[in-house]
Amino acid sequence: MGQYRVIDLRSGVVEPEHIVDARSPEEAALQALGEKGVRGGQNRARQFCRVYWTDEAGQMNMVRLYRPLWEETRQSID
Repeated sequence: MGQYRVIDLRSGVVEPEHIVDARSPEEAALQALGEKGVRGGQNRARQFCRVYWTDEAGQMNMVRLYRPLWEETRQSID
């Protein structure tokens, strides 16, 4: 497991970061924010967090996570 830094982007103001131990950036977001995310979204309105971590070579990495389309579809039906 690695240590990930999750930045919450769900509000207009960037919320404080959460530091969690997880196996992947997606798992880190789920633990920190309680929300599932996918990589590679095109619609920035669906982006809800950034996740940072440092790999074995000491390089900082970052991914943007987006709400899945099926989550938005399900919410609009409810």
